[in-house]
Amino acid sequence: MTWRPPPEPPLVPTPEQGRDLLRRELVDPDYHQDDVMQRLLDWLGRRLTDVLDAASAVPPLSAFAAMAVGLLLVLALIWLATRARTAPRGRPVAADLLPDASVSAAQWRARAEQALAEDRPSDALVDGFRAMVARQVERGRLDASPGTTAHEVTQVLRSAYPSQAAEMVEGARLFDLVLYGDRDATQEQATFVLALDDELAGSR
Repeated sequence: MTWRPPPEPPLVPTPEQGRDLLRRELVDPDYHQDDVMQRLLDWLGRRLTDVLDAASAVPPLSAFAAMAVGLLLVLALIWLATRARTAPRGRPVAADLLPDASVSAAQWRARAEQALAEDRPSDALVDGFRAMVARQVERGRLDASPGTTAHEVTQVLRSAYPSQAAEMVEGARLFDLVLYGDRDATQEQATFVLALDDELAGSR
């Protein structure tokens, strides 16, 4: 009989070594590749396969019930996939308020006035609000950093323009409704936002 050395005792790391091993394991990119939605879709796909496999080995009536369950799972998959694609990614950010930092307040205003003249009030309202925001950034009264919403802009500016606070709140509400709520602006609403820009521009 060939002599064999006794097996090595199992490795028992110290608590500090164990924490270090766990940290290194958790930073593995494989842990972060799939999101929760993808895992749910994968699970539903596996359940659908199980149902269809089971349906092939049962009486016709039971097979019909299994197919009905499978159809429901397919519909659930389609619904979840649609929701995953169309779900909003987050709240309005500065990139939407001022998508091009190189455009000046005067240029945003010119775009707004052109849109209004061409009977595009929704574009006029959005660009008019952007003109107002850009003007305040140029004056140093506003810092439209990433994550800033239209509502937050009004909260910052209301201390500088307390008499126009209500108009700024309404302007931010209209901006959000048109840009994110897919609402159509009216000529009056677009004119209101442009007039608000004029009023703030004339205030010192």
